Amino acid sequence: MPFYEKGDVRIRYEEVGSGIPLLVTPGGGLNSRVDNWPRAVIDAMDAFKDDFRCITMDQRNAVGGESTGPLAIDDPWGGFAEDQLGLMDHLGIDRFAYMGYCIGGCFAGTLLERAPERVTAAVFCQSVGHWPEDPDVMYRSGTDVWAPELLPQRPDLNRDDVERYLHNLYRVNPDFLYSVTRDFMRGCETPILVLPDDIDSHPLQTSIDVASLAPNAEITVFPWAAPPALKARTIVRVRSFIKAHGAAHVRSE
Repeated sequence: MPFYEKGDVRIRYEEVGSGIPLLVTPGGGLNSRVDNWPRAVIDAMDAFKDDFRCITMDQRNAVGGESTGPLAIDDPWGGFAEDQLGLMDHLGIDRFAYMGYCIGGCFAGTLLERAPERVTAAVFCQSVGHWPEDPDVMYRSGTDVWAPELLPQRPDLNRDDVERYLHNLYRVNPDFLYSVTRDFMRGCETPILVLPDDIDSHPLQTSIDVASLAPNAEITVFPWAAPPALKARTIVRVRSFIKAHGAAHVRSE
């Protein structure tokens, strides 16, 4: 698979199809990586390969992936956005649609805040969000699962840096999407489609809040992943939404 490199960051990515550029990031929390797609609720790289130019990537420092770089301790959500936008620059893509699974909902918030002129439409699929009943569920997933797997592979990192990084990801803004505020979402004009979930790390309320606050947002029924006929209609709705709102200009290099 190809790589995009910028300084000390190296990003593994994959693309398939043609047409409107669609950046899709798989679920898996901080272990969001390409080989998670076959286990996704919708395998976007397969479901949309005949409709769009689908681009995906291993997120920086996902265990089991091949993207590496320093921990963006002081601006962790911005670090992910920098990688994602940098990859699109590398591919010569100016404007694109985005679909984020799980932690990708938080990625979407940052992209919409920092590059609103580039993201033509956004799909939030089973978004991560703050759950007041267990406010540290995402922080623990980092300290108990991600960090113990990552640190033995990365002698340049230490436990203190990892804990600072996770604190800045999940405890600085302990509300809603972690990555952006409710006030930002109230003013976000980008068309948004929300596909909810309802587990500890994907609270239903977060999806409802995104759909309620963003002025151009819509939301599917819930649950939507079963039975198969309903899931199939949901995939059609995503496809139609991106086609309707995701017309993108590909920059000539």
